Amino acid sequence: MLIFAKFDRLETSTEVLVCLCRARFRIELRKRKLKSFSQDLQSWRKLNARALGVTSFARLFSARFSLSSVDMNPSNVKEGMTNFMQLARQLSIPLIAITLSIAGCVSAPQQNTNENAPRSNTGAGGKVRIGFSMDTLKEERWQRDKQLVEARARELGADLDVQVANGDDARQISQCDSMLTRGVDVLIVAPHNGEIARSIVEKAHQQRVPVISYDRLIKNADVDLYVSHQVEKIGEMQARYALEHAPRGNYVLIGGSQTDNNAILLRKGQMNVLQPAIDRGDIKVISNQFAKEWRADEALRITEDAVTKTGGDIQAVVASNDGTAGGAVQALGDRAKNVIVTGQDAQLDAMQRIVEGRQSMTIYKPITPLAYSAVESAIKLARGEKLEAPDRINNGKIDVPSILQEPITVDKNNVAQTVIKDGYHKMEDVYKNVPREQWPQATAQVRTPEAGNNFMLALLFSLRQHDLLLAF
Repeated sequence: MLIFAKFDRLETSTEVLVCLCRARFRIELRKRKLKSFSQDLQSWRKLNARALGVTSFARLFSARFSLSSVDMNPSNVKEGMTNFMQLARQLSIPLIAITLSIAGCVSAPQQNTNENAPRSNTGAGGKVRIGFSMDTLKEERWQRDKQLVEARARELGADLDVQVANGDDARQISQCDSMLTRGVDVLIVAPHNGEIARSIVEKAHQQRVPVISYDRLIKNADVDLYVSHQVEKIGEMQARYALEHAPRGNYVLIGGSQTDNNAILLRKGQMNVLQPAIDRGDIKVISNQFAKEWRADEALRITEDAVTKTGGDIQAVVASNDGTAGGAVQALGDRAKNVIVTGQDAQLDAMQRIVEGRQSMTIYKPITPLAYSAVESAIKLARGEKLEAPDRINNGKIDVPSILQEPITVDKNNVAQTVIKDGYHKMEDVYKNVPREQWPQATAQVRTPEAGNNFMLALLFSLRQHDLLLAF
């Protein structure tokens, strides 16, 4: 069967994707009369798009759609396509090459022969109830985590209950107890204190509710999954940057909250790199302290004391996050432009300091894959499905299955290629205090005829494998 598809006015890859799937539907709808389109909406929501960098501004997406059945009712078909178009446009990516791997795009309904399959509302197609316990929303990054977790839960059709403890251990435990009482199927916990949060895991497991440790590791407990970034590596990246740019001199080390296991891991990573330089006598650590609750005013105090102690003779401040970096920069004043100051989280105020020359670097940790992996894994755990967790992190009791994301070093030389390119911050926000003529030039993506031909060839090659011919 020959399908003629008109692509000349399609401006985005998502529209191409929609058009191709419509064509595929038209073929299959003529071949089969199947039963329920409603189940297919769940399959649409399971769209698993994996971005692979092929150039600095282009990505190759390989999307896989698995549809279980199709209803011939026109209103249901229209509703399904509308839902899919909304989902596809959420990809929000510029002109990209797409290869569609449509394996068994439509298949006949199958009998469920698994008598042990979930029969509750968390079974296939049922809504999963997720509890998300957060320590704080003070930092900008945690606000992003909350927004992204909420968005992903909506996309996947899960109910989400978010509670924020505001740095209070007793409140976090009480909030988790309340969520368990309300019947959540799985808990995602970003603990204020990784040791104390052990009781949350124990109570949840008593009710057969799995627990995901989010960003910060819950210690000495049978945690079901840990999703985070490579924290110890982040500490090494901070220290290595400082040592490369200030190989000799006086150092100030400012850690985060000692109740946060991440603060301990960061310091471990920092010392992995710095200790050999200390032993050689290349650098001298004049202050090695932790800022209570990651507070900027604590970092301000620590740095002011160091400035007084050395008469301002400081070559580097290894601050563990952007909040503590901000406190250090404030204490250094005009000296900040001549001192290496590290950070973490790529907060907007830190990015502004970096392009202004008052903070040297930060660690960019893309939050989207972290938040998405937490929600997707929560749904799998609630439904008793197998997790793909390639890493293991020991929490003092067990080697916790872990999904760890890769961090990225950002300084003034690659701001445009990282946080701005990814849409994490806008150019005008980051550079608002910098004269316009000093802004980096945005590289426009121009799709040449050759690129367009390659794009279409990639599509045709993939579709040919599934006996779908399109003529343009």
